[in-house]
Amino acid sequence: MAKLESTLKNMVLSLTIIALTASAALGFVYELTKKPIEITKLNKKLDAIKSVVPSFDNNPDSEMFRLPADNGDSLEVYPAKKGEEIIGYAVRTHTNKGFSGYIGIFVGFSPDGTIFNTKVLEHKETPGLGSKMTDPAFKDQFNDKDPSIFTLKVKKDGGQVDAITAATISSRAFCDAIEKAYNTLKKGGLI
Repeated sequence: MAKLESTLKNMVLSLTIIALTASAALGFVYELTKKPIEITKLNKKLDAIKSVVPSFDNNPDSEMFRLPADNGDSLEVYPAKKGEEIIGYAVRTHTNKGFSGYIGIFVGFSPDGTIFNTKVLEHKETPGLGSKMTDPAFKDQFNDKDPSIFTLKVKKDGGQVDAITAATISSRAFCDAIEKAYNTLKKGGLI
């Protein structure tokens, strides 16, 4: 096979063929993996919802709705039902007040407003310090608490929450996210 002459026309043609081949391959792989990625994300979300509300028999994801939060933002609310009866709400809440910024949390509430459970979805807190908010020793102290009478502040700030040692900022942020979810449900008339 003869070697192509190195001209501008041949170089542009070669690069065009390479770019088209690469983009076709990327498009094929994207289409091939798109559905499994969506299914994985949905299953991860449903597992998180299952961990923060009592056992349900509906699909909370298909019944999700948004409620306006105090800061002009909105929170996703996933109703958990047994038959037609609401047995809880899973609220996807967040705060930017963490030591390293954003913290995303699912908070499960009973219809009377008590906290059923919490699950940290995303954070960038310091490993071994702020990351301890995922430990049962910290997060389980919120279970079965009614935020209308349980002060969602660390004890250092006059509240009732035992802060994580050396991670008060992360503890405050966790409380802030839960309080945001509670206030949003209350303002929306759901509890």
